[in-house]
Amino acid sequence: MSAQNLIPPREVTQAKLDARAAVANTVRPHDAYTIADRLEAQAVAFAERPYLIYGDEVLSFADVNTLANRYAHALATLGVGAGDAVALVMENRPEFFIAWFALNKLGAVCGFINTNLSGQPLAHALAATRARAVICGDECLANFEGLDTGHVPLWRVADASRTSQPQALAQAALDLTRLARQSETANPDPALRAQVTAEAPAVFICTSGTTGLPKAANTSHMRWLNVGDIMQVTIGAEPDDVFYCFLPLYHGAAATSLGSTALRCGGAIVIRRKFSVREFWSDVRRYRVTVCQYIGEICRYLLNQPERADDREHTLTRMMGAGLSADIWQRFVARFGEIDVFEGWGSTESNCNIINVDNRVGSCGRIPYWDRTNVRIIAYDTDADVPLRDEDTGFCRQVGPGEAGEVLGYIIQSDETGGGRFEGYTSAEATEQKILRDVFSPGDAWWRSGDLLRYDEDGYCWFVDRIGDTFRWKSENVSTTEVAEALSGFPGLEALTIYGVQVPGHEGRCGMAAVVMQEGHSFDTDAFYRLSCERLPRYAAPQFVRVRREADITSTFKLRKVDLMREGYDPARFDEPLYVRDEAAGRYVPYSPEALARAGLPPFAS
Repeated sequence: MSAQNLIPPREVTQAKLDARAAVANTVRPHDAYTIADRLEAQAVAFAERPYLIYGDEVLSFADVNTLANRYAHALATLGVGAGDAVALVMENRPEFFIAWFALNKLGAVCGFINTNLSGQPLAHALAATRARAVICGDECLANFEGLDTGHVPLWRVADASRTSQPQALAQAALDLTRLARQSETANPDPALRAQVTAEAPAVFICTSGTTGLPKAANTSHMRWLNVGDIMQVTIGAEPDDVFYCFLPLYHGAAATSLGSTALRCGGAIVIRRKFSVREFWSDVRRYRVTVCQYIGEICRYLLNQPERADDREHTLTRMMGAGLSADIWQRFVARFGEIDVFEGWGSTESNCNIINVDNRVGSCGRIPYWDRTNVRIIAYDTDADVPLRDEDTGFCRQVGPGEAGEVLGYIIQSDETGGGRFEGYTSAEATEQKILRDVFSPGDAWWRSGDLLRYDEDGYCWFVDRIGDTFRWKSENVSTTEVAEALSGFPGLEALTIYGVQVPGHEGRCGMAAVVMQEGHSFDTDAFYRLSCERLPRYAAPQFVRVRREADITSTFKLRKVDLMREGYDPARFDEPLYVRDEAAGRYVPYSPEALARAGLPPFAS
């Protein structure tokens, strides 16, 4: 369906969602079926077909299973067994899948750790994943320098591309690669995981930690496998499909949505160590990639590259992900051709999701009939930072079309289905904090998303903001997402972050933009002012603009705002150009006490 499509009848959309629902419970909570069982079955069904492709290296399904067996036997000799949790710290490469699958073959849990962590955050992540040992790629050994892991041993996995690593750590860590090479190739005895059912944890996935220390989300075998079943039907995935994996595997999107779908359909996964904007289309053409998992910012970076005559000469037909604004979406398909975009909303730990199966530009999905889903959107008081409750009943209220509210997912705990389950975190306290009770009736329980969405008269949902990102200025609510979308077409823009900063003596927060310009482009103060006037009401236009040398983003391409908000508009806190909106001059002017005074604002104070 064209990106400029007409709105299909609700029944048509619902039929697509029903097809997803029909396979959503393929694996049930008490089934004696795990990720290892699916891998071993696919290693027979697709034995010689390529599964993992990394540079010039091609591993078939049978190859991956054999290598995972070697690692599983090696890990078993080290005492790893069912129910044990072992952390995995490794960049994107085949060994990530191999070590992970090896642990699952033993009934053990694999804890994914952000490869950018070191020091106390790394220690916290290891504790959150309950790691009794750490499997670490040589490329990440330096992360452990100076860190006392106590009784938690470090097991190395060789990295052929790594020429050096911390010598002391390399000598102290057990060489797991060498031990695996000496181990047998047969499938481990299934009895080793006989007591592990589908509802048991398969992986612990740490949240990105953009606003604090990460939490480790439980992901069961059932949840992971059912995602693959659902997405195979959703995108029509087949064995000839080639999936492009460039997002970090320790993050839920790449490891689960892409990873499970490829395993389910028998497709190949092209693994790139890290995302490269310059190599993206070269990789797509070289490996004949048909499907990729995206984050909205990735598409913006690709659009910022110079146009080429062969922009439409590629094999990419489907993209699945989140965070793609309507403007970027339209420009992307206009330049690179009609690609089906499966924009969705959800999270690593969510017990519900929304997905755009109609290619409706800018929408994160459609809910044709609310009674067919466990999703609800409730009124939220952004000033008080609490859900709105009726004074008489104490219950929450569902929002109407056009009204923003927080998304909730009704928690369903059943032995017959995994749908609607909230599997929570390894921390009981963190799990409870994400549950809202007595929402519509006494004793009911709902998972809290922390996201504000709105929907229109046709049932299409639109992401508004994260709770806490929407701020109030001059008695008006300002959505950072909507402001960023309005200004994203600024010529020469590489990256844009919108956030609110505190102003002494004023209620709420005023808007501030952090921009990164492409190489060869400078920040045009007049043009930015004109664009803000054309596309935004005065209260929503950024009062300050900070021109950054590079984008401050997380490894999962989410814009990091915490430090920016803390630094505010105090030029003493950073060595970067800072501009103030000057209404009288009709442009942004360099920061000065006089410019600040003309804007009627006091100096920044944290």
